[in-house]
Amino acid sequence: MREPLLLPLASLIAGICLNHFIPFSLLEIGFTIALLSVVSLLSYGFASQTFTRISVAITCIAAGACMSVIHKPSPNPTIDATSEETVILSGCVVDPPIFTVDREHFSVELAPGARARVSMALRPGDPLIALDYGQQVEFDARVRPPRNFGNPGAFDYVRYLARQEIFWTASVRAGSKISILPGVCGSRALGLIYGLRQKALAQIDYLYPGDAYAAGMMDAILIGDSTRLEKVWTDHFRRTGTFHALVISGLHVTVLAGVLLFLLRVCLVKELPALAIAALGAWLYAGVSGWSAPVVRAAAGFSVYLCGRYFFRRGRVLNMLAIIGIGYLVYDPGQLLDASFQLSFFSVAAIGAFAVPILDRMSGKYRDAPRDLDDIGRDPRMTRQSSALRVELRLLAETIHAWVPFPKKWTLTIFSYLARFALWTFEMIVISAVIQISLALPMTLYFHRISVTGLTANLLIVPLLSAVVPIGFAAVFTGWHPFAWTALQLLRASESVANWHTNFEPGIRVPDPPFWLGITLVAALLLTAVSLRLKSRWCWPAIITSLSLFGLMFASPFKPDLFPGTLELTAIDVGQGDSLLTVLPNGRTMLVDTGGVLAFGRRTKPRMDTGEDVISPYLWSRHLRHLDVVAITHAHEDHIGGLNAILDNFRPAELWIGATPDADGWIGLENHARALGTKVVHLYAGDRRDYIEVLAPLEGYEAGPAAKNNDSLVMRVVYGEHSLLLMGDLEKSIEYQLVANDAIRQATVLKVGHHGSRTSSTEEFIAAVQPEFAMISAGFENSFHHPHPDVLRRLEDHHAFVLRTDLEGLLTIRSDGHRLFVSRPAHEASPWLSDWAETGR
Repeated sequence: MREPLLLPLASLIAGICLNHFIPFSLLEIGFTIALLSVVSLLSYGFASQTFTRISVAITCIAAGACMSVIHKPSPNPTIDATSEETVILSGCVVDPPIFTVDREHFSVELAPGARARVSMALRPGDPLIALDYGQQVEFDARVRPPRNFGNPGAFDYVRYLARQEIFWTASVRAGSKISILPGVCGSRALGLIYGLRQKALAQIDYLYPGDAYAAGMMDAILIGDSTRLEKVWTDHFRRTGTFHALVISGLHVTVLAGVLLFLLRVCLVKELPALAIAALGAWLYAGVSGWSAPVVRAAAGFSVYLCGRYFFRRGRVLNMLAIIGIGYLVYDPGQLLDASFQLSFFSVAAIGAFAVPILDRMSGKYRDAPRDLDDIGRDPRMTRQSSALRVELRLLAETIHAWVPFPKKWTLTIFSYLARFALWTFEMIVISAVIQISLALPMTLYFHRISVTGLTANLLIVPLLSAVVPIGFAAVFTGWHPFAWTALQLLRASESVANWHTNFEPGIRVPDPPFWLGITLVAALLLTAVSLRLKSRWCWPAIITSLSLFGLMFASPFKPDLFPGTLELTAIDVGQGDSLLTVLPNGRTMLVDTGGVLAFGRRTKPRMDTGEDVISPYLWSRHLRHLDVVAITHAHEDHIGGLNAILDNFRPAELWIGATPDADGWIGLENHARALGTKVVHLYAGDRRDYIEVLAPLEGYEAGPAAKNNDSLVMRVVYGEHSLLLMGDLEKSIEYQLVANDAIRQATVLKVGHHGSRTSSTEEFIAAVQPEFAMISAGFENSFHHPHPDVLRRLEDHHAFVLRTDLEGLLTIRSDGHRLFVSRPAHEASPWLSDWAETGR
């Protein structure tokens, strides 16, 4: 068996997955391993090879389950304080400060294995507080545990931070004092490494003074610090599938180690010592870059290669990958569920399982043909195909030589390099295509993106950004501005290539595939890998099947997860904002508002895009690729913050708006919608669309230069015996007018105005609506204290059942025209709600 460690790795993964779905106790696993050990000992010497492999596989499955039990996460630690309280925190600085325009960020270890990520507001002119790794500090802060958005398909942010031992976020007011306590903490070795990291970041600032783009991008590419990275700078890299070359990854380790190894060999250092020095350099870089998982895995892979060379072993891609995978999963089985681990693991596996055997069959036989074309004596020692190609290249070179005044040797050399470049280009296209197809399923599940232009974009951008790494580090080490200028020009050239490719990238986003399609694609890829390895006659049928399933996943011709003949209102958990998915009985889909993050006067925009990061994943989990309508109630940031991403991702046919301010920001959004082919429709009181009646803005109402709550587009949706009233952020002054004009009638479901603020939902208004359900969209423990107790009391007095996204996450109410069905995925439905729905009240 050429890769004997693949079986133990696959069995270990199977054991981890098995324990994830069927939890075992340590006693059960221990008994299984003991029994297998006894059977193995008794069968030693006369058991068949098949029996031995089965025993090894079962033992590794039990070992995987055992590691999962041993490394089972403990309950998250807690702090006895609410987010409204200011507490005194003291601990060890384990992640030195990073400064943005208006924030200072650092991490503090409050207790062993329990950290807080600290964000301190900075006012213009405030002095920067320089902290070093290993300092003991004390400060006042408001602390809160991180919280996930309560929507299906949402990113597990809590688990992501917990894997870094971060269990709280702490907010420090501008101007607060951070006291440095006597004594040191942490590791001395880590202190030295973090010191190098801070000096490298400071050197980048020195090399690119006043250039936020250059400094932020170089921080990310060279050091792995993305704190100052703006999303708009990297969007074209994401769209063309080349973002992996921009962020710090195993590619950086490969390039740096390769350059270092080349320099050592030029200096006549022997192979093994040069490899050892390069491996140490790789581990040092892993520390300086913040111990990011891809870099650590690449450094481990380089070390495994070093060990293989020491024992004169030929390195096989899959065997080396298996060694690293086994080591990582034994140390931390939770890595298996980590997107970064899966993507880097499967990309290397794809090269070893698919690209290598395909290239061996197609271009491998010609790989040495273009070398030393003037040396005819090499021809007999090569394969028949290589010898024939060398003859053809010589004939072509001699023909060209007859027409150009170049020496024959020069012509042969030029053709040699051209042929080698053509072979390299072909192999890179094959490798890029193989990785693209092999990673289609995880890329769809995690990012909902499959790039079309990535095949050619990677050929140009990867070499350019690979060159940025050694040249950029040469600039950091020497402080020479010519090196820094060269690295920046290479970066800008790669950006130009990405920008050019975006003109041809369709930007198609892919919804979650059906479960059966994902399983079938994985099975087809495994069959293809086995067929290629065995050179089976089933090889081409397996490849065609895999390509067909890949095309099916990309096209995604599947029906959305909707309920025909049903009116649906789903409040998506977007924090302190609004976003409502409304599905009409005729199947038309409408998204009312797109959430957003209130900036509170911050000089930098929040890095999270609610439309891209929160709303779109939920819609894709419902297999939606297109929206019929996006309706914006008014132009406040917590209602329009995600609009650009929603327009790009779902290309709605119409954008409905009411009274909008004559401001550049809103005008830009309208122009963006029109550029995508979306029709912009202005609605006012009295307008009707399908099942929808518009109640506000009132006739004659005019928006001011800035957005106001009373600009809100108010809609009533009626189906059968039930109706929905969607209030936006409308305040009491307009509520009074609607009640006085007799425009408000009883509604089954009230989407409470202005997140439950006391500026809305007056007694007279609620008395007129008499809602049976009141739906409130608000952020968990938000600083506005929404919903207000007075509003909750009024709703309770009128016997309305209150549903809140801040407490329950995603909320869904459906009506078939006679009965209501209430769904709260984050909680089991209460018996009251179940009985209510059953009776068809």
